[in-house]
Amino acid sequence: MWKLNQSSLVGDGELEHDLLEDSEGPCSLSPLQRVYGFAACLFAGLVCMFLSLIVFAKPIKFAVLFTFGNMLAIGSTAFLLGPLQQIRMMLDPVRIYATAVYIGCVALALICALWIHSKILTIIAIISEICALIWYSLSYIPFARRVVSDMMIRFFDTEI
Repeated sequence: MWKLNQSSLVGDGELEHDLLEDSEGPCSLSPLQRVYGFAACLFAGLVCMFLSLIVFAKPIKFAVLFTFGNMLAIGSTAFLLGPLQQIRMMLDPVRIYATAVYIGCVALALICALWIHSKILTIIAIISEICALIWYSLSYIPFARRVVSDMMIRFFDTEI
């Protein structure tokens, strides 16, 4: 599973660079191991999101479980793509704002749940997190955000 570095003369900078490589380096995984890691992480995320529905009456526990499940599900794709490629895709100019809003909503939900302990604010933060997750996910489908935006304008247009 883990490849050992052949040379003991590698400097800290080179070793750090090797750890961030997608396919080569001390921690590269085989394609089958990547699929297993993806499936396990996605399954764990879905289980956390399902368990969060069980404790829906307690918004603080719900927010923590739901947010953790979301982060596991999104992080599962790092097994398939590699962590560096995942970060590059998240910071792509097409989805940089969607990524920033989603990460901000995740942080806001955790702050409302863990530090503020406000049930109302936690529920509002979770709703905004779900909306941000949908918008972020739509950024991976070509023209999906434009179609959804046009539909929302048509549905909620108040002019007759």
